[in-house]
Amino acid sequence: MHNLGFALEGAWKVLAAGLLLGAGLPLLFALGIRSLAYGAGGDAEVHGSRPRPAGTVLGWMLFAVVLAGVLLGLTFIVASGFGKALSFEHVYPSIVDK
Repeated sequence: MHNLGFALEGAWKVLAAGLLLGAGLPLLFALGIRSLAYGAGGDAEVHGSRPRPAGTVLGWMLFAVVLAGVLLGLTFIVASGFGKALSFEHVYPSIVDK
């Protein structure tokens, strides 16, 4: 009975990581694209709306979060290849020996 609980606990962690990294980063990227369109005036070509700087700033912030996620993933892969581990002991990630 305990094995089923352990299996479900592990499956939940894999599902959460898959949703976060597999669907979360593309979702943030899509929201960044929409924010840039909103910042440019939304339907700027059709109606000639005025630009909204807050949308542009939000779009670039979302792109920065996506870029940070991609770089963090690459750092994890490269560190694992060299026999190291990625640690979050401090606020920022660091590469440590296994």
